[in-house]
Amino acid sequence: MAAKILIKRVVPKGKEAELAVLLRELRVLTMNRDGYISGETLKRFDKPGESLVISTWASVDDWREWVLSPERTAIQEKIDDLLGMKTAYEIYTY
Repeated sequence: MAAKILIKRVVPKGKEAELAVLLRELRVLTMNRDGYISGETLKRFDKPGESLVISTWASVDDWREWVLSPERTAIQEKIDDLLGMKTAYEIYTY
């Protein structure tokens, strides 16, 4: 069953460029994972600094395998440290 993962982040002013580097690293790794279908990043119009990534996976298991992988965990820890808060995830299925 396909899954959509909503990834929400609040980016402190002045940290956008540093975050962009980490997100590019993450995206390159993600695109090579089994089960990854697509992803898009949206910036909230009425609240600067808020972003939403919509990531589509073949299954929740494929997503879980990726989100728990050592390479993703290492980058995600850097992202959370930079943002000063944990990234929020929501998992939806069809």
